[in-house]
Amino acid sequence: MSIVKIWTKPLNPTIHSKKLRKNIMAGAYVSFEGWVRQWNKGKKVKELHYEAYTPMAIKEIKKIIDKAKKEFSVLDIHVHHRTGTLQLGEIAVWMGVTGEHRKECFKACEYVIAELKKQAPIWKEERITL
Repeated sequence: MSIVKIWTKPLNPTIHSKKLRKNIMAGAYVSFEGWVRQWNKGKKVKELHYEAYTPMAIKEIKKIIDKAKKEFSVLDIHVHHRTGTLQLGEIAVWMGVTGEHRKECFKACEYVIAELKKQAPIWKEERITL
């Protein structure tokens, strides 16, 4: 069962990945963490602020996951995304993918994060220092 959650509190990949790692059908586990970095496009970042239309975001991310599971033949995908104000170094998005083979897990992970950025109603405001 795939899980999609939108959080206002810091993400903890160790806790989030526990259910995924217990699947004895899986031969591979791939995860992705997107962090708040200090520099972007030559500008010094102070913090990020994320807003989401949560019900729609969850619905859209689940559609992306369903498509990825079919296309890449993976077993499970979990996506956790932050909202609110995030400080440098915090995790903005975490994803875990399990499958029989690592190659498909990597492809699914890359696909989901790319589609999430395009389709999910989650908006990022980059706050920079002047």
